[in-house]
Amino acid sequence: MRAVLVLSLLASTALLPPPALSQGVAPAAYPAASEVASPAAMARLADRLSRLAEDGLDPRHYHVPPAELAAADPARYNAETMRAARAALTDLLLGRVASLRGRVDLRRDPSSVNVSAWMAELGTAREPAEVIERASNLPPDAPALKAELARYRALVAAGGWPRITGDTRRTLEPGSTDAARVPQLRARLAFIDAALVEGAAATNPVYDERLLAAVRQFQAQEGLETDGRVGAITWATLNIPAEAKVNQLRVALDMRRGQPPRSTERRIEVNIPHYRLQLLEGDRVVRDMAVIVGRRDRQTPMLNVRMTSVQFNPQWGVPERNAREDLLPRFRRDPAAMQARGYRMYQRIDGEVVEIDPTTIDFSGYSRTNFPYYIRQDAGDTNALGRIKFVMPNGDDIYMHDTPDRHLFSRGQRAFSSGCIRLERPMELLSEALSGTGSWDRAQVDRVLASRATRSAPLARSIPVRLHYTTVIVEGGRVVMRQDIYELDAEYARALDRAQNQRLASVDGGAARNTGTR
Repeated sequence: MRAVLVLSLLASTALLPPPALSQGVAPAAYPAASEVASPAAMARLADRLSRLAEDGLDPRHYHVPPAELAAADPARYNAETMRAARAALTDLLLGRVASLRGRVDLRRDPSSVNVSAWMAELGTAREPAEVIERASNLPPDAPALKAELARYRALVAAGGWPRITGDTRRTLEPGSTDAARVPQLRARLAFIDAALVEGAAATNPVYDERLLAAVRQFQAQEGLETDGRVGAITWATLNIPAEAKVNQLRVALDMRRGQPPRSTERRIEVNIPHYRLQLLEGDRVVRDMAVIVGRRDRQTPMLNVRMTSVQFNPQWGVPERNAREDLLPRFRRDPAAMQARGYRMYQRIDGEVVEIDPTTIDFSGYSRTNFPYYIRQDAGDTNALGRIKFVMPNGDDIYMHDTPDRHLFSRGQRAFSSGCIRLERPMELLSEALSGTGSWDRAQVDRVLASRATRSAPLARSIPVRLHYTTVIVEGGRVVMRQDIYELDAEYARALDRAQNQRLASVDGGAARNTGTR
């Protein structure tokens, strides 16, 4: 899919912003300066524009004129302030970043916002700063996100939190003594519980109960396992700088601008950095479950697709990358054990694909760059896809499926797959997917699963599936942040900070980040 978002906006004060172009209104319809605002109101507008950092935007992009110009050349001051205001208003209404390569999950709908009406109001308002303020609060959850952004910006202004040094590869256990790392841990977690560093506690080398409670609170806040053990993942999370949190919140605000109305259609949404799947009907959550997503080096791509069928007892045709990188070392160690788990090896000989007994192969002669075999895994309890596969046709060969590795769902961070989505409770999703599909009741499903035969069932109604990347959500008024596991927020923040915003950029249908399953 390629969609072109109009409303081009250059960060130049010499140009009128093109929102008018998309609404069929000539640029001349926008006055060069406010028609009714007093000099004091224009000064308040300039002040509000100088505080666009509160909204996650960089005020420097809008070229707000200096206050001195108001006395030297009032007409020019008013004109330049209004041009800056229109540019800022466009970004507040529609989002500054129009599109990013591979990010088909980013949603912009210029028609959802009557830009012309906003521009007209800005030009006729006695207090145009109030128009900017209202626009800044339009995105869903904007007040909560802006409050959290202000909190983290204050932390950054104060120097942020200290980085923990030393051996962060070694796990720190509750009750242990560590004169180097425990005081640093206390200082870092004092941002959660200031009493951790009061008086003599600041240099206490014992990982005591008070510190354990703070560690668990931090782990829960970050979506980690709340076991109190400070291992490599917790150390790394502790050392994420406050500046990164600021950027995540800026991205969260911009992503929410200019969004289309919420769909009323029955649909599935998978939030990758939160490792969650939700089946929704309007605003109602019908099903909610944990998922496992692609590793950092085999990222799950963003997709807008439809689930069309379900496959029972699927076989797994192992993609070449998985075969070379994941399974070859296991075949080297114990080919008989791999055979017992249902893996079969094939080789093309004289134009025919022939099955080869893996116990007869000397795997020491093969490597990731030299592996002439194809691998397939039979259906069964040990199959990597489990007993159910949910098919949603796409060019990246991504699907959702069951898994025999149930223990992984107890982990806080669940980026373990090669790109596909593993489901915590596939039978629950199956019952929803098969709703209205002829004779496919639970008894029929159980019979097919018990038969071990591979069989497919088309859905009576295909279901939209959206794989999206949203690290910051708001639940019950509380901001919940998760790690930027694929560094897509960092990429978005760089686009947000570009001096020139190109709103005519086209949306790429999605660059493949990887292929094969998962």
